[in-house]
Amino acid sequence: MLLQNTFKKKESDQKSDGLSEFTKLTFCGGVSSVTGANFLLEINKDQGTKKLLVDCGMEQGSDKAKIYNASPFIFDPKDIDILLVTHAHMDHIGLIPKLVKHGFKGVIYSTPETRDLCVYMLEDALKLITEDAKRRHIDPLYSPDDTRHAFDLWKTIPYHQDFTLFSDLGVTVYLKDPGHVLGASMFEIRIELNKKLRKFLFTGDLGNSPSPILKDTEPIEGVDYVIMESVYGDRNHEDRETRLQKLQQSIEDTIDRQGVLLIPSFSLEKTQEILYEMNKLFEDKIVPEIPVYLDSPLASKLIPIYKKYIKDYNEEAKKRKQKGDDILNFKNLHIVASAEESKSILHSKNPKIIMAGSGMSTGGRIQHHELSYLPAHNTILLFLGFQALGTLGREIYDGAKVVNIYDTEVHINCEIRKIDGYSGHKDSDHLQEFAATAGESLKKVFVTMGESKSALFLVQRLRDYYDIDAVHPEQGESVILY
Repeated sequence: MLLQNTFKKKESDQKSDGLSEFTKLTFCGGVSSVTGANFLLEINKDQGTKKLLVDCGMEQGSDKAKIYNASPFIFDPKDIDILLVTHAHMDHIGLIPKLVKHGFKGVIYSTPETRDLCVYMLEDALKLITEDAKRRHIDPLYSPDDTRHAFDLWKTIPYHQDFTLFSDLGVTVYLKDPGHVLGASMFEIRIELNKKLRKFLFTGDLGNSPSPILKDTEPIEGVDYVIMESVYGDRNHEDRETRLQKLQQSIEDTIDRQGVLLIPSFSLEKTQEILYEMNKLFEDKIVPEIPVYLDSPLASKLIPIYKKYIKDYNEEAKKRKQKGDDILNFKNLHIVASAEESKSILHSKNPKIIMAGSGMSTGGRIQHHELSYLPAHNTILLFLGFQALGTLGREIYDGAKVVNIYDTEVHINCEIRKIDGYSGHKDSDHLQEFAATAGESLKKVFVTMGESKSALFLVQRLRDYYDIDAVHPEQGESVILY
C-alpha cells in the first residue's frame, strides 16, 4: 500500500456551526517529520471556494522517503489554485514539478530570490531523480518538461507588500523575513471571514538569528493562527560567539594535526555562512590560511545569487561588503568543478578543509571523501546541521564505528564534532519567544515540521510557559478555522 494513502484522514471536532464563511486547513505533509512540508488551506466564502497550497516538499532521510515521494498526493493537483513557496530547500520545493506533472495549472508565488535559487535547486534534483530512476529501472518522479513548466507558472512577490491572491474573495498575502535562508519568507494570509479579519501565518523554516549573513527573524504580532516549524523544539543551540570559537578551534586543531577538516555541508545557506565565517577568520589573520576546497557544484552556482541580493544582508555583512571585502571568497579557496578535480583533492597536501554536499551525507561528493578520510585519526568530521533519522550522517553522529559507503565497509577512526550554533533553525527557547510575538490576537499554534518528540515538547512549553493553545496535528488531519 502506498504510504500517503495510509495517512489518517481526520476531521476536527470543530465545525463551521452553520457559518457560510470558513477555512479548512489540512496537514498533507511535514507532520511528525522534519521534511516534506505540504499544507492545504481551503477558503470557503459566499463568492466561492479557493484552494491554496503552502510548500510542496520532498520527504528526505527516512527509509520510506522514496515511497512517500512516489505516492499520489492526498488532494487533486488540478484543484489547487495557488502554490506559495516559503523557501528553496528541497523539503519545501522538491515535489513541485510532480505537482505540475499531475495537473496543477495555477500560479506559483515566492520571493524573487527564492525563484532564482529554485532554478538551480530543482535542476540539481532532476539529475539525481533521473539517475536514481535509471538505477532502479523505474519511471522518474518528473521530467525536464515538468520542471520547465513549473517556472512558466512561477511569479514573484517582494517582502513587505500587500498582495492580492484572490480578488473575488478579498484574500491578500504579506511576506515577512524568517531569517532562514536567502529569500525565505513567512506568508501572512489575510482573509475576512464572517465580517472579521483573520490572519494565518505559515512560518516555513525559522532562522537561527543572528545569522552570519542574513537579517533577523521578524516578529509576527497580530496574527490569529500560526503553522510553525519545530526542528529543534526540544533543544537549544550555543550562542554566536561559541559557534565561531568552535569553528576556529576545529581549523586550528586540523593544522596542528596536519590533517583534514571534513565538513558535510548543505549547498544552500550553510555553505555560504561557513565561507563567510572562514573569510573573516583568514582575512582578519585570526587563523593561518590553509587550502579550502568547496567541492559542491550546486553550492558554487548559488554563490552569485547571494552576491546579487546584498539588500538582504544584515548590517555587519553589508559593511564588510561595502569596504570591498568579497565576503564569500578568499585567497586559498578552491572551487572544485569536475569529478576529476574532486578526486585529485585526495593527493593535495594536508592540512586542508573540504566542504562538500550533502549535508546529511546521503549522497554527493562528501561520501567519496568520507570513504577516504573517515578511517584517518587526524581527520575531524564536523557536522553543522540537523542529521535526520535514517541518514548516514545521523548514523555516524550517533556513534557508529563502522558504516557502509558505496558497498565498502568503512571504519571510523576520526574525531566527530558538531556545532549546533550554525543550524539554520531556531532552537527551543527562541521558537517559544517567536510564537509569543503574535500577542493577544493569537488563537492557536499548529506545531509541525519536526520529529514528534521535538514538536510535542514545544507544544507543552507553549502551553505551560506562555498559555498558548498549541497542538501537534496528525498527518492528513483537517481542521475547520473561522
